[in-house]
Amino acid sequence: MTNHLMNTYAPLPVSFKCGEGAWLFDESGKRYLDAISGLGVCALGHAHPEVARVIAEQSAALIHCGNLVRIPWQEKLAGKVAEVTAMDRVFFGNSGAEAIECALKITRIVGHARKIDTPGVVVMEHSFHGRTMAALSATGSRKVQAGFEPLVSGFLRAPFGDADAIRKIARHHDEVTAVLVEPIQGEAGIRIPPAGYLSELRSICDENGWLLIFDEIQSGLCRTGKWYAHQHEDVRPDIVTTAKALANGLPISACAAGGAAAEAMTPGRHGSTFGGNPLVSRTACTVLDIMKSEDLCGRAASTGDCMMDAFRTRLDGNPRVKEIRGKGLMIGVELGQDANHLRQRALERGVLLNVTQDRVIRLLPPLIIDREQAEHIVDVVCALVEERP
Repeated sequence: MTNHLMNTYAPLPVSFKCGEGAWLFDESGKRYLDAISGLGVCALGHAHPEVARVIAEQSAALIHCGNLVRIPWQEKLAGKVAEVTAMDRVFFGNSGAEAIECALKITRIVGHARKIDTPGVVVMEHSFHGRTMAALSATGSRKVQAGFEPLVSGFLRAPFGDADAIRKIARHHDEVTAVLVEPIQGEAGIRIPPAGYLSELRSICDENGWLLIFDEIQSGLCRTGKWYAHQHEDVRPDIVTTAKALANGLPISACAAGGAAAEAMTPGRHGSTFGGNPLVSRTACTVLDIMKSEDLCGRAASTGDCMMDAFRTRLDGNPRVKEIRGKGLMIGVELGQDANHLRQRALERGVLLNVTQDRVIRLLPPLIIDREQAEHIVDVVCALVEERP
């Protein structure tokens, strides 16, 4: 069969017919334990009965009507997102990159209101914020940016986890309006900053009148054991971007803002044809309700701790392992050599996992996995690491 898809992915040689909980099933009926949950999207697992029921019910009533009219489910969802993010106002888009674009547009509005001609944003090395032009320009990866020049201007780069580097920028640049950072860098290989780093960024932003933006697209929604990873330090940003698990597979993202940043947008300045439609909004309301009622933050924290302890016990002293990093169910096992071939070998053993930065086995399993499933993921990963290449 002729493949008419653009050559943008290098998929594994498997396709799935259905899923149930943490399991995926291929055309032959073989099952695979999902240790990546659609890149952190299916936090409630696959074919969740309540999510499926709501999607079916809403799709039979009203899928889309456009933002020319009020959408009650969107307004309800905005309240729920505002509650878990501790923000004031919310804009809904369709992807994480769109949420980042909204946040960056707010920095331009705020900067121009302060009479700054070329508002700048401090971003981090090795970061990943998406693949639209402004988002990839903010990203700290030349691999992602290569071939798409000229990039969007206005970004200043600093090493991730180095607050002193941000202070140095503050002393030498007077047109900065914001700092954009992932509280945990996901695509970079589950990189966690030093304790107190986010609090220091908050202080620097306060001292200079900058906005603090947390990109929680991968690390948010209970993934690390809190609703959002920055809440481990009890730091309140000006803007939070969130997406991935928000509707457990339906496309939706949110840019949530507080204070002055929340009032920057006015009618006509931003919009989305599909953003926050009744179907995705009602589904996202259901997802947030389930996460709260089932305490998936607590579950992710406890299951993640068990997995991290098991990895460190099993792989302690293994010369192939460079570092084991993680928080909650956001875990990375960094090897000293290329690990891409382990994706196929894991698949052969019935586990679907991901490798990022060529050397880091990245695990983002559904938050609903039980201890037996978590132990199985650990067993397979450890066996792969311990075997000869």
